[in-house]
Amino acid sequence: MNDDIELTPELMLRAYAVGIFPMAQSAAEERLAWFDPDPRGILPLDGFHLSRRMARTVRTSEFSVTADTDFAAVIDGCAGGGWDRPSTWINHRIRTLCLELHRIGYAHSIEVRHGGQLVGGLYGVALKGAFFGESMFSTARDASKIALVHLVARLIRGGFTLLDTQFATEHLAQFGAIEIPREQYRQRLAEALHRDAVFQCVVGGGRAGEIGAGEIGAAEAVSLVQSTTQIS
Repeated sequence: MNDDIELTPELMLRAYAVGIFPMAQSAAEERLAWFDPDPRGILPLDGFHLSRRMARTVRTSEFSVTADTDFAAVIDGCAGGGWDRPSTWINHRIRTLCLELHRIGYAHSIEVRHGGQLVGGLYGVALKGAFFGESMFSTARDASKIALVHLVARLIRGGFTLLDTQFATEHLAQFGAIEIPREQYRQRLAEALHRDAVFQCVVGGGRAGEIGAGEIGAAEAVSLVQSTTQIS
């Protein structure tokens, strides 16, 4: 990336809208580079693979799930650098830009807690009917998987049509993530950007039986996902 060009939240949104995104080589590297993968990783919202074990875990676990209640803590968890997680590509510039995108309503997080402590989550950017997943983390078994199930449920309920994973990792493949050619991705992106969608925020905890106004509880999350996806 040309260091003479100031990377702003507005420029990031324009980049997402044409299918490119910035990343750093490491958390210690200040310079950013643009990426436009071919093939591109996506997770089809109508092809999400939810195992019976995972559905049971989401329904019965002692985790509580919220959205947009601690974006900064989630991005710091994804950035890592602590004893339990190696450093990633999320550097200071990315963190600052994403915090600003969150402040103006475009970046969102899912938080998973156990006993009040944040143990997993994910974050990404929502633009019309497209959600661009950026990163996830977990310090407890299944925490990031639970966050992903809740994200997919929220996107389905909110009217999103595209969940962009950037790359199709082995971890995401178990949930139905696939790779598609760049041109096909751009077509899906263009269609998603012509749709209105809402990433609805939650109030309070997301555990079944503790549902607050406008939020998605555990049972509803599983029901929403199962209504349009595959179960094994």
